[in-house]
Amino acid sequence: MAANTANGPLLLVKKLGGVMLILFGIIGIAVGLEYRTTGFSTGITGAGIVALLLGMALLALKIIRRNSS
Repeated sequence: MAANTANGPLLLVKKLGGVMLILFGIIGIAVGLEYRTTGFSTGITGAGIVALLLGMALLALKIIRRNSS
C-alpha cells in the first residue's frame, strides 16, 4: 500500500511525474508529426520521444523497486 511506504508523498510525485511525462510525450509526438512540413517539427517530435521514454522509465523503475522487496 502507498500509505505505508517510507517515502510517502514522494511516491505519488514519481507516479504523477511519470504519467505526465508520458502524456506530454504522446502529445509532443502527435504535434510534431502533424506539422512535419516546418523545420521545427523534428525538435518537437524528438522532445516528445524523450519525454515518453523518461515517463516510461520512471514508471518501470517504480514497479521494479516495488517488486524487489
